[in-house]
Amino acid sequence: MSKKEPKVFPKERIALAELGERIRLARKRRKMGTVSLAARADISRTTLNRVEAGSPKVAMGIFFRVLSVLHLESDFDQLARDDKLGNELRDLELRRNEK
Repeated sequence: MSKKEPKVFPKERIALAELGERIRLARKRRKMGTVSLAARADISRTTLNRVEAGSPKVAMGIFFRVLSVLHLESDFDQLARDDKLGNELRDLELRRNEK
């Protein structure tokens, strides 16, 4: 039985598709085929196709594993690192508490 498709907003769908395309290009720049990358990441070729398509059904851990095989795992470490909104909210709260 197939899992229910998660609700994904258009902006999120575009971001996932762009990530998948960047992964596909990284694989091709390394002259690595889908069979080879899937084997090294210990995933099926179908799952790799979903990664490269930016499917929201693919677990984050799978994306990380594929990025690791491509030696791009440090890119993953940058996600949510610069939390501008969170810092602004915290600073606003600190200013309110000073009064």
